[in-house]
Amino acid sequence: MKVMHEICCGIDVHAKMLAACLISRDGTKQIRTFSTMTDALLQLRDWLVAAQCTHVAIESTGVYWKPVFNVLEDALTVILINPEHARALRGRKTDIKDAEWLADLLRHCLLKPSFIPPPVIRELRELTRYRESLVRRHRSQLDIDAETQEDAEKTGAVGSEVRRHFGFGSFAFFRGSLLGLR
Repeated sequence: MKVMHEICCGIDVHAKMLAACLISRDGTKQIRTFSTMTDALLQLRDWLVAAQCTHVAIESTGVYWKPVFNVLEDALTVILINPEHARALRGRKTDIKDAEWLADLLRHCLLKPSFIPPPVIRELRELTRYRESLVRRHRSQLDIDAETQEDAEKTGAVGSEVRRHFGFGSFAFFRGSLLGLR
């Protein structure tokens, strides 16, 4: 098969670690594992840039790919691979073998990248989600306030009945009980 990317890397990302396989011009493979903490991701980027890597394929489930993508996107061409697509292309399952397999497939342009919107759109989506969460929280607080007001009105009605039937001293006792004074 024809080599399309001479120096490339396949990365299998998980919650706390990632496995990376860098293929050089002569086809030799270097395999390393990194933490998903920012310092380690910066070390990964430096390693790839120093090796003159041009393309990176990332496979990940959930949102674990986002920090890796964000650190690498300015320095390299990064593509995100749907795990289901990559799984259909292989028969074994270990993190290091997955990284090797991704690098091999990327080297020959056999991977279908997932769509990732440009940074401006991603930022706008994030702001929209944040606004939605604030609106949801505000509505929830309004519901709590309405319930509290309703409870206060019911308590006031009970207090009036206690005072009417048992006198003001009983009302003071009842009020103190509600406030935790007795």
